[in-house]
Amino acid sequence: MARIALIHALTHSMGPINRAFELHWPQAAVMNLLDDSLSSDLAKGSLDARMYERFETLATYAVGCGADAILFTCSAFGPCIDAVARKYASIPVLRPNEAMIAAAVAQGNRIGLVASFAPTLRSMPAEFPSSVNVDVEWAEGALEALERGDLVQHDMLAACAAQRLSHRGCDVIALAQFSLARAADTVRSTIDVPVLTTVDSAVEMLMRRIKLHESTRAAGSVE
Repeated sequence: MARIALIHALTHSMGPINRAFELHWPQAAVMNLLDDSLSSDLAKGSLDARMYERFETLATYAVGCGADAILFTCSAFGPCIDAVARKYASIPVLRPNEAMIAAAVAQGNRIGLVASFAPTLRSMPAEFPSSVNVDVEWAEGALEALERGDLVQHDMLAACAAQRLSHRGCDVIALAQFSLARAADTVRSTIDVPVLTTVDSAVEMLMRRIKLHESTRAAGSVE
């Protein structure tokens, strides 16, 4: 049984990704690591050396607990995640949006990106290939609504941001954060273009990478 470490910077990312594992890969042993100060510290600062050290510390703990793969669930920390992936190249280490980005690129050339955490809109567009155009919208106030338990307001603000992107001609909408996945149905009910979330595609990509990793390791042992 594969053990997957999920490393979170937002409390609200935990529910959507754990539900996706229950749906698509219930056999996986999932462990959740949360440091909800990461997001607030980034909002006040930058990806400095100390932030890199914190990500390495979290990853080292996960590997020490026997993790076969690591999935980070907050999209604003890409360079820190890449550093972890280089350090632990022997196991799959995924950015939260890899699979969704691949799906978005396959479906359109003008991609609308919705985020409720503003720093995501500064970091994530660079993850897309230069062959596509990425337009961005901040669902301002949505994260605060989620934190106070106003789920209807959260979903409505996400939908409004998606509508603005759709009106500007985007042919696919990507919800940038795991915490936004809960708004997908509301968003889809208000626009006519495909709406992609991170959670389902991330689990499916992890399954493929773990299987590939295991088959490669098995082939090496036979040799």
